[in-house]
Amino acid sequence: MVKPYVMGIDIGGTNTVFGVVDARGQIIEAGKIKSSSETAELYCAALSVELNNLIEKVGGKDKFNGIGIGAPNGNYYNGTIEDAPNISWAKGRVVPFANMVSAATGLPVALTNDANAAAIGEMTYGVAKGMKNFIMITLGTGVGSGIVVNGELVYGHDGFAGELGHVIVKKDGRACGCGRKGCLEAYTSATGVARTAKELIEKGGTKSLLAKFDINHVTSKDVYDAAEQGDQIAIDIFKETGHILGEAFANFIAFTSPEAIVLFGGLSKAGKYILEPVQESMDEYSLGIFKGKTKLLLSDLPESDAAVLGASALAWEIK
Repeated sequence: MVKPYVMGIDIGGTNTVFGVVDARGQIIEAGKIKSSSETAELYCAALSVELNNLIEKVGGKDKFNGIGIGAPNGNYYNGTIEDAPNISWAKGRVVPFANMVSAATGLPVALTNDANAAAIGEMTYGVAKGMKNFIMITLGTGVGSGIVVNGELVYGHDGFAGELGHVIVKKDGRACGCGRKGCLEAYTSATGVARTAKELIEKGGTKSLLAKFDINHVTSKDVYDAAEQGDQIAIDIFKETGHILGEAFANFIAFTSPEAIVLFGGLSKAGKYILEPVQESMDEYSLGIFKGKTKLLLSDLPESDAAVLGASALAWEIK
């Protein structure tokens, strides 16, 4: 019998956020700790104290169906976090984190990649509710993705399928954090936008509003603010980023024929500046039989809650 609550945990590079979620998708209790720690064991101990406090606050573990965790390089099949470069205690290691949290709380735990958790959340609570075929794209510091086909997430044989941010879009292009060159993430993440800004300013954008910044520290938010003031260089940065993203989406459409591609994350808030060129390139490069069939949607989940809701949705599936 499904219990009234689940716990959702989102492990980020800087902070870990968590919350108690009811069947209506309402976060009724929440908390946050730093993600950094000397070891996985110390981090899990600190997190478990907070989780157990919330569990007791709402009536004890008998009220919970389970715990869902979204984490960088999280493997759904075996509940591990594997060599997550932005988490100190998981870099270069395979951490059996689901088992560790389950042992500390006495609850069943399901764990997956953070972008997969976002896709589950969107399918459970967001604009993809009722859809059985869609692709979730998270546009933040990196580019994450979750692929849903016939109502189920695609995990592949090893649990890591769906790394669409690391398809090669430019041969021998920019260095990517994954160690390869030319990945989609290197061009269309918030970090990629900042790199494009630096390149265009160095090529002659001295009259741009962005030129007043230290070009090594320009952010995607700076680019958006400049675009809002009519700065052509800033608008061109989003055009270039959107066209690369849209061409990649046309390729993604060819292999899963999704009903929608759902965008989430800070960069998606650039609105028309990025959505219009994305749509333009999707339309131009999509195979004829797919043209006009895939919607481009923005997530409508509250940004502050989306990570926890996405992870919590995983816990409702625990039998």
